[in-house]
Amino acid sequence: MDLKELITIDNDILNGQTVFKGTRVPVESLFDHLKAGVTLDAFLEDFPTVSKEQAVALLDWANKLLNTKNIDQLYEAVA
Repeated sequence: MDLKELITIDNDILNGQTVFKGTRVPVESLFDHLKAGVTLDAFLEDFPTVSKEQAVALLDWANKLLNTKNIDQLYEAVA
Protein backbone atom coordinates (compact mmCIF):
# COMPACT_ATOMS: atom_id res chain seq x y z
CA MET A 1 0.00 0.00 0.00
CA ASP A 2 1.37 3.41 -0.97
CA LEU A 3 2.11 5.63 2.02
CA LYS A 4 0.13 8.51 0.47
CA GLU A 5 -2.92 6.24 0.43
CA LEU A 6 -2.29 5.07 3.98
CA ILE A 7 -1.93 8.24 6.04
CA THR A 8 -2.83 11.90 5.78
CA ILE A 9 -2.00 15.16 7.52
CA ASP A 10 -4.66 17.86 7.36
CA ASN A 11 -4.79 20.89 9.63
CA ASP A 12 -8.59 20.53 9.70
CA ILE A 13 -8.36 16.99 11.11
CA LEU A 14 -7.14 16.76 14.71
CA ASN A 15 -5.04 19.92 14.29
CA GLY A 16 -2.76 18.33 11.72
CA GLN A 17 -1.94 15.08 13.48
CA THR A 18 -0.97 12.22 11.19
CA VAL A 19 -4.05 10.02 10.87
CA PHE A 20 -5.01 6.90 8.98
CA LYS A 21 -6.44 8.16 5.68
CA GLY A 22 -10.22 8.31 5.66
CA THR A 23 -10.39 8.32 9.47
CA ARG A 24 -9.83 10.60 12.43
CA VAL A 25 -7.61 7.99 14.11
CA PRO A 26 -4.09 9.22 14.88
CA VAL A 27 -1.32 6.92 13.74
CA GLU A 28 0.21 7.49 17.17
CA SER A 29 -2.72 5.58 18.69
CA LEU A 30 -1.58 2.37 17.05
CA PHE A 31 1.92 2.67 18.48
CA ASP A 32 0.57 3.71 21.90
CA HIS A 33 -1.66 0.64 21.99
CA LEU A 34 1.13 -1.71 20.95
CA LYS A 35 3.51 -0.14 23.47
CA ALA A 36 0.92 -0.75 26.18
CA GLY A 37 0.74 -4.42 25.24
CA VAL A 38 -2.58 -4.21 23.44
CA THR A 39 -2.90 -6.65 20.54
CA LEU A 40 -3.43 -5.46 17.00
CA ASP A 41 -6.87 -7.08 16.99
CA ALA A 42 -7.83 -5.21 20.16
CA PHE A 43 -6.62 -1.94 18.60
CA LEU A 44 -8.79 -2.64 15.56
CA GLU A 45 -11.78 -3.29 17.83
CA ASP A 46 -11.16 0.06 19.55
CA PHE A 47 -10.86 1.85 16.18
CA PRO A 48 -13.17 0.10 13.71
CA THR A 49 -12.62 2.77 11.03
CA VAL A 50 -9.03 1.51 10.62
CA SER A 51 -8.73 -1.65 8.56
CA LYS A 52 -6.32 -4.43 9.41
CA GLU A 53 -4.72 -3.87 6.00
CA GLN A 54 -4.04 -0.22 6.92
CA ALA A 55 -2.55 -1.07 10.31
CA VAL A 56 -0.31 -3.84 8.96
CA ALA A 57 0.81 -1.66 6.05
CA LEU A 58 1.73 1.14 8.45
CA LEU A 59 3.78 -1.25 10.56
CA ASP A 60 5.49 -2.47 7.39
CA TRP A 61 6.37 1.12 6.46
CA ALA A 62 7.75 1.78 9.94
CA ASN A 63 9.81 -1.39 9.71
CA LYS A 64 11.22 -0.41 6.31
CA LEU A 65 12.05 3.08 7.51
CA LEU A 66 13.78 1.96 10.68
CA ASN A 67 15.70 -0.82 8.96
CA THR A 68 17.04 1.21 6.06
CA LYS A 69 20.69 0.69 5.31
CA ASN A 70 21.01 4.36 4.35
CA ILE A 71 21.17 6.20 7.66
CA ASP A 72 21.10 9.58 5.93
CA GLN A 73 17.81 8.62 4.34
CA LEU A 74 16.42 7.77 7.78
CA TYR A 75 17.57 11.10 9.20
CA GLU A 76 15.97 12.96 6.28
CA ALA A 77 12.70 11.14 6.80
CA VAL A 78 12.41 12.13 10.43
CA ALA A 79 13.79 15.65 10.12
